[in-house]
Amino acid sequence: MGSLLESSIKNIAIVGAGPAGVTTAKYLLAEGYIDNVDIFEQRGYFGGVWNYVAADQDDKTLVPQTNPWQPTDEPKWQKTGESNGEDGSSRPVFATPMYEGLETNIPHVLMKHSDDPSLQEHQLFPTRQAVLKYLEDYAAEVLHLVHFHTQVTDVHFRKQEGQDKWVVQVRDIVSNKSGEKEYDAVCVANGHYSVPTLPDIEGIRQWNLANPGVISHSKFYRNPAHYRDKKTIVVGNSASGMDIASQIGTVAKHPVLISQRSDSPLAFAATYKEILSEIREFISPSSMERAVRFADGRIETDVDAILFCTGYYYSFPFLSSLKPPLIETGDRVQYLYKHLFCIYHPSLAFIGLPSKIIPFRTFEGQAAVVARVWSERLKLPPVQEMEAWEQNRVRKRGNGKPFHVLPFPEDFDYHNEMVDWASKAKKKQCGKMPPKWSQQEYWARERFPAIKRAFAEKGEGRHKIKTLEEAGFDYGATVNKQNT
Repeated sequence: MGSLLESSIKNIAIVGAGPAGVTTAKYLLAEGYIDNVDIFEQRGYFGGVWNYVAADQDDKTLVPQTNPWQPTDEPKWQKTGESNGEDGSSRPVFATPMYEGLETNIPHVLMKHSDDPSLQEHQLFPTRQAVLKYLEDYAAEVLHLVHFHTQVTDVHFRKQEGQDKWVVQVRDIVSNKSGEKEYDAVCVANGHYSVPTLPDIEGIRQWNLANPGVISHSKFYRNPAHYRDKKTIVVGNSASGMDIASQIGTVAKHPVLISQRSDSPLAFAATYKEILSEIREFISPSSMERAVRFADGRIETDVDAILFCTGYYYSFPFLSSLKPPLIETGDRVQYLYKHLFCIYHPSLAFIGLPSKIIPFRTFEGQAAVVARVWSERLKLPPVQEMEAWEQNRVRKRGNGKPFHVLPFPEDFDYHNEMVDWASKAKKKQCGKMPPKWSQQEYWARERFPAIKRAFAEKGEGRHKIKTLEEAGFDYGATVNKQNT
């Protein structure tokens, strides 16, 4: 049985004009094969998740949040203009996890597109503002392809005269008018940071009803002001969790309690925090005041704030009609080959599903493969081989969240595999091709948790650090030492 990709692909829809969608569009156009590319973006601007949206009093955290099957996002209408909208106008915005003081957890020597190193003039771990400007500049050449304020509400598959077709239904956010158009292929590149994960821990429902507003999710965190002088628990120790905890630690009652299942490679010693085990129970309000019990039996009472930094579900409501369903629990996307192609409908592809990766370059590797397959320069393996890959991945990593996780060096190996795969295409003079990771980049990736810690420990002085050498990490010196 073949790969099922039997129709010519000339007309493509891309969902999302963030870094994944823009990168994919550039690689598709470089093939010189595609007749038309439409990029649908529900926001009014480039950048995707890197756009900051101010907190809104209507932002609510569902407690618990265990259902990935949420409807498409509804916009909030925020005032525009230089004086908080005194002109009376407003614009639709969509919440993102971006917070005021965010700095990347990846140094700019790695967090860049292969053909655009412009972030090197910024601090070593750039601010969100610098990254957003970088992405806007990178996207300028595909501006003519983008339909802003256009939300994809449904994508469904159908056969037409033996050809695979996708019907994409959209809604204009501003006018609220709907429409649809037919495509040969669809690339889903709108990220997976929309539907928060907030676990159903024993007693949490009753506890939350008795203490409204105490429990929240990091999606709605914007700055530490809310936590001033409060006894605070931060649940989770991801990169964002560690960063947010350090910000909260500047104003909250000490110590900030960090509840975690395992140690974080990004953690560093600090007097403002205390590391605790998992929360196992929210104790009934009738027996104790705002109390939680941890896995080791410890109980903390009079807790003023609990912030869950526990990640997000994979959720694509516009694909709900697809059979077999790609989403069940929300912990991963099913029936995919190499985290990339839908096995049974390979004219549907996903860019950017893996986590723990260096994103922009990984998107390039994936986009290079998709562009070559859809331009008929590269063939997919038979369905049985693609099914076997998924089954082997489940056996190794399980059927949950770890399926799409690519911890170093797996993330580098995956990108290099994509480059090797794309390099096998016919007509090698065509298209864009990202480079494989170099030895120096591998060296930096291996050390970047330590680099981030060294950077953070500089305090305000970190803003002057622009190079690895200034942070105390010299690749040349390391190589010379190894060779002597």
